Formats: sequence, structure tokens, C-alpha cells
Amino acid sequence: MASQCSSVDSRATLGGVGSINSTPISARIESYEGVEKKCISDVRRTFCLFVTFDLLFVTLLWIIELNVNGGIQEELKKEVLQYDYHKSFFDIFVLAAFRFMVLILAYAVCRLRHWWAIAITTAITSAFLIAKVIISKLLSQGAFGYLLPIISFILAWIETWFLDFKVLPQEANDENRYLTIQNIAERAPLVHPGPISDGQFYSPPDSVAGKTLHDLKERF
Repeated sequence: MASQCSSVDSRATLGGVGSINSTPISARIESYEGVEKKCISDVRRTFCLFVTFDLLFVTLLWIIELNVNGGIQEELKKEVLQYDYHKSFFDIFVLAAFRFMVLILAYAVCRLRHWWAIAITTAITSAFLIAKVIISKLLSQGAFGYLLPIISFILAWIETWFLDFKVLPQEANDENRYLTIQNIAERAPLVHPGPISDGQFYSPPDSVAGKTLHDLKERF
């Protein structure tokens, strides 16, 4: 494996059913179980990194927007302390933080294998952003009035697509592969035959009795 904490879906751990004979089946099962207890899969770790990127990117855009409009301290007072739903971008940042906490808790800490958590965050994000764009006056505040809602909406749906079409199917395939190996291990004989000696393939020398005189003359 590439590291001690290799992913559950590592090809080196499972290796496919076709190469089972090259490695003891019990060793493959033990290595799979040991890795499963220590780590999350590579694809799930990538998903968690993307969720973190979502929060950091939205935060960066919000900080840039604060600087552009007259300074961070003054704009923070206006957007946070004097919060106005129609003009503030602070709620979009809070929405990104909400997605981050729920998804990391569900898929990194609890390691859920279902889509209900991300379905909730995506539905709340989509409904809130659509309502904010329609009701508020963000579109009249320049480029960031378009950029922040659109970026947040796109990132939320990319997370949904990645989990539903990449993370969950790949982990299901890895588990099916593991169960296949486990079933073969249960059906395998408990006592394996010993090594084959050369004596098992011994063939006696040709008998002279069955030879003709012509054959003997050709040999000598």
C-alpha cells in the first residue's frame, strides 16, 4: 500500500477475486478489517476535503467583498451586528458553515453511508439562496451580489453529486468485493494439501521386455 493508513477500497488490499490464490485469504480479510477500523476511504476523504474547500472559498469571497465595500471592520458591523436580510452576505457565510458542520459530522465523524444528510443541507441551501435572490437586493450590489449566491449554489450541488455518484457507489463496490472474498474463504478447505514431491511424478525406466530386437539394435 502507499501508506500505513491505506483506504478500504485499496486494490492492493483486496486485489480482486482473480488473484486470491497469490495471497492467503485470511490475511486479506484481516488486512481489510484492520484498515476499516483505522481509516476512511480515499474517496470519502476527498469528499471531506471538498466540503472544507466549500467553506474556505465562500469565506474568502465574503472577506474580499467586505474589503471592496469599505473595510472589514466597518462592513462587519453593518453585515453582522446590523444584519439586514436584503443587503447582507453574512447569511451566505453562515449557510456554508452550516453545510460544513453537518457534512463533516455525518460523513467524517459518524461515517454515514446514506444520502439523507447531504439531501437536507442541499435542500436548505437551495431554498434559502433562491428565496434570497428573489426577495433581497443583492443583485443591485455589484458582482458579488451575483457571485456569492451562484458559487454557494453550485458547490452545494457538486457535493451532492460527488457523494451520490462517487463516494457511496465506490464504497459499496469495495464492500461487495470484501464479502466475496469472505465467502470464498468460508468455502475454502481447512487443510491445504502439502507440497508435491518429485516422487509423485516418478516414472520407471522403459522396460526391455516390451522392446523389439530392432529397437534395441537402434539404441546400441
